[in-house]
Amino acid sequence: MEKITLLIPNISCGHCIMTIQRELGETEGVYKVEGDPKTREITVQWDAPATLEKIKSTLREINYPTAD
Repeated sequence: MEKITLLIPNISCGHCIMTIQRELGETEGVYKVEGDPKTREITVQWDAPATLEKIKSTLREINYPTAD
């Protein structure tokens, strides 16, 4: 299982976190998504077939791109 914490500058509230959790949760292999609107960070745990690139791509699609 892989795990990463990502900075998402567009996060402004708990609703943003819920949207991210719902959308990433639909990705096969994503096990857990947690976030904090105060720090604007999310932590994602996943296994194959999910990949970091697929997670980042999904975040871009829903207008929550990572701060790379």
